[in-house]
Amino acid sequence: MGGQIGVEIIGTAMHLPEGKLTNQKLEELMTTSDEWIVKRTGINTRRQADIANGETASVLATEAMRKALVKANIDAKELDLLLVATMTCDSPTPSVACVVARELGCNDIGAMDINAACSGFLYTISIADAMIKSGSYKTIGVIGADTITRHIDYSDYGRGAAILFGDGAGAVVLQANEDPSKGMIAHKMHADGNGAKHLFIPSCQLDFPPEAEFDERKLDKVQMNGQAVFKFAVTKFQEVIAETLEDAGISADEVDHFVCHQANSRILDSARDRFGIPEEKLLVNIHKYGNTVAGSIPIVLDELIEDGKIKPGQKVMFLAFGAGLTWGSSLWQF
Repeated sequence: MGGQIGVEIIGTAMHLPEGKLTNQKLEELMTTSDEWIVKRTGINTRRQADIANGETASVLATEAMRKALVKANIDAKELDLLLVATMTCDSPTPSVACVVARELGCNDIGAMDINAACSGFLYTISIADAMIKSGSYKTIGVIGADTITRHIDYSDYGRGAAILFGDGAGAVVLQANEDPSKGMIAHKMHADGNGAKHLFIPSCQLDFPPEAEFDERKLDKVQMNGQAVFKFAVTKFQEVIAETLEDAGISADEVDHFVCHQANSRILDSARDRFGIPEEKLLVNIHKYGNTVAGSIPIVLDELIEDGKIKPGQKVMFLAFGAGLTWGSSLWQF
């Protein structure tokens, strides 16, 4: 990435539902145990939105961006564009982004959703960086928000997905900066639709892949081949880190923080072992929130910034993988 325009993250925030779904609660709903869940995923609890009472993805997204704007010390009307990464929009239309823009009182700016599942925020922040560096926009709001628990079957039938997912949102405010070294310095975005059969949510019989037998109980619920997804994630996570480091011409120890999608603690551990990444450079918070889909990366980022761990001049690599199948990276200079 070149040019005379840099990009700075001037505000971050998260917003989580009050409702909690602990491992103990799951023990009451299905045949499982706290010990089994922690050993395989690292998760203790996850947040669950109250969809029945209107706690939708747009509500979480709006509150996350409202907080981020306060931290950035700017008004919603100063945003030039609003992008929301989500796979759980409130309804087919309007988009979550349009609802958030309305609720925040933005001007009639562009607003749209981007769906790359758990890779959504990574895709979206990479796009936003390019749009600012093109000179077309000065200030862009980017949100990752999902209420995935609405698509989970909390019975023995859906146990594999039920133990993993939680709801949440994270937001960042990006702004043009006079220092062209700031912002994204390397990135990768990949997808392989041949793997879609391993992680999908069918809404009708036609949505089932040829290999899968139609089962009405699976409609509108996450269907996941856990073993296949785990193998894919471990492999692609490591490959995309190596690709990005090569493109940037740096080594892993020159990256100050790896801000990773929180899907499974074992996947994160494998990447840490492969590249010799010390624990302090790869924050794991999955035990508190579970897999929050597009909300995952910005929630980790906000925790790191709030704790004062990310400092100006540092290099930060965002990493994600998800349904689609999708995966990618985005290496930033702060």
